[in-house]
Amino acid sequence: MGNRLSKIATRTGDDGTTGLGDGSRTGKDALRVHAMGDVDELNSHLGLLLCETLPDALREELITIQHDLFDLGGELCIPGYALITETHVSRLDALLARYNAELPALKEFILPAGSRAASQSHVCRTVCRRAERAVVALGRAETINDAPRQYLNRLSDLLFVLARVLNRFAGGGDVLWERERDRNHA
Repeated sequence: MGNRLSKIATRTGDDGTTGLGDGSRTGKDALRVHAMGDVDELNSHLGLLLCETLPDALREELITIQHDLFDLGGELCIPGYALITETHVSRLDALLARYNAELPALKEFILPAGSRAASQSHVCRTVCRRAERAVVALGRAETINDAPRQYLNRLSDLLFVLARVLNRFAGGGDVLWERERDRNHA
């Protein structure tokens, strides 16, 4: 992988460019940089979710996902490099199957609400979807591996499921969207 930073304020980005892990420079508004930034933001939001009270097993799984996201950012930072594999995607598939098995079937749309941890999981989900869109856009412009896109797709699904799990963990349930709700009261 690229060199580790020993100095943070380098001033090399003052011209609107940033260095990639392979030593090349690109515009701070480049598709690759957007994707890296969205993955970094997702990882930060997961860090915030980890500040909540969570089941121990779920906490460990989210910490593993944070490490995966750091690797995913590294892969995006070094054009042509691969760190995220089908094994990572399969691990998310297994988590999805396990957590989905514990939940009642969804018959209605749910709102991104409930407990604070569940709501933060929904924030993570929406940021994950944005990161996925950024990776898709990058993949249309440059050659990148499929696994990062697939990983983010599965992760956003998992974060939706985990929001439901976390509402139950907090003693609640899904917050349902009400089609006929009176929206005219003050």
